[in-house]
Amino acid sequence: MKQQFKFKPGFYYNSNHLWIKEDDSGQLLVGMDELGLDSMGELAYLMLPTVGSPVELGKAMGSIEAAKMTSELIAPLSGIVMERNEAALRNPLLVNEKPYDEGWLVRIEPTQWAVEANTMISGDQVTAWWNEEIERFETQGMLD
Repeated sequence: MKQQFKFKPGFYYNSNHLWIKEDDSGQLLVGMDELGLDSMGELAYLMLPTVGSPVELGKAMGSIEAAKMTSELIAPLSGIVMERNEAALRNPLLVNEKPYDEGWLVRIEPTQWAVEANTMISGDQVTAWWNEEIERFETQGMLD
């Protein structure tokens, strides 16, 4: 039986399985989607950039250690880190358990979002991309 994975409408996604959601202040929350999280297993350790740090699209901004792998966190946008999720740093499983709300990673003040938003998967593109990713992950035996 196929596991049901859900994406959140209104979010932006990238090929590294990070999501972005604009908050009421115009800052952007960044987190990991549940499909990417399932392929890695339970998070054991999370390293996030410090508040005030610049991040750059496509460059490492932290790292994660999970049951199945250790990996760099690649920034999905450029900006300044305004907040990091201290609760997730203390308990990385929060990211697995509530990836789209309490399990967010960082809040960023974007510096080039008008351009970089075009590098993300959003709107009508999400469903087709999501289904292709599930099929790819299943074919590669990456899902539990």
